[in-house]
Amino acid sequence: MNADFSLNVRAPEASVAAAVTVGVCETQPVTAEGLKVLLSRCGDMDFLRWVPSLQAGLEMVRTLRPSVVLADKGLGLQAMLQWIVDLRSLSVPTAIAVWGIAVTEPEVLRLVRAGAKGIIRKSAPPETLLECLRSVASGATWMEESIFRGPQPSLPWVSCELTPREQQVLQLVQQGLRNGDIGRELGIRAGTVKIHLRHIFEKTGVRGRYGLVMSGLRDKNLVGMPQA
Repeated sequence: MNADFSLNVRAPEASVAAAVTVGVCETQPVTAEGLKVLLSRCGDMDFLRWVPSLQAGLEMVRTLRPSVVLADKGLGLQAMLQWIVDLRSLSVPTAIAVWGIAVTEPEVLRLVRAGAKGIIRKSAPPETLLECLRSVASGATWMEESIFRGPQPSLPWVSCELTPREQQVLQLVQQGLRNGDIGRELGIRAGTVKIHLRHIFEKTGVRGRYGLVMSGLRDKNLVGMPQA
């Protein structure tokens, strides 16, 4: 399939220049049609085009430059990660939001590292999806709170209890480094890094390194999570 196979093809007009234009990469035509109807009811949003593949999505961004592209994780996580990197190389202002039937915390981390600005499940209420799209279009990074296994504490309030070495380990974890890389960076063994991480988890109350990374993003105002 190619980019010509779409529900709607329409370039942005001057009269709707202020609207958030949304392109969609989606595996299911019925789902794409539902998104078209939903967005048509919003005065500040404009459904631009639906395409069924990442390759066609790349061309859509290159030619139409939508404010946001909502991409289906069902198109393949590995392919999606590379696609996001390819989009960033185009130097266009289009933001990427990814949605899927199920999204795990490790997948969230990988998608955010690649450059995705929004992560949401397909089971989210319509108003939550619209909030995600609006936030991402405004330049914010937005995560659906229910993806995470319970609320994460705010690290600035607890990180003062960490030792200087634990602070260093925490910062490197939040940069995405693995234990071996952290050990080489700090000149310590990977086993020692594990011990520091255990202490960090105990002191912060955060569960797992993914929680540390996402809490760090949240504390830097890079993640906006709606309240339940």
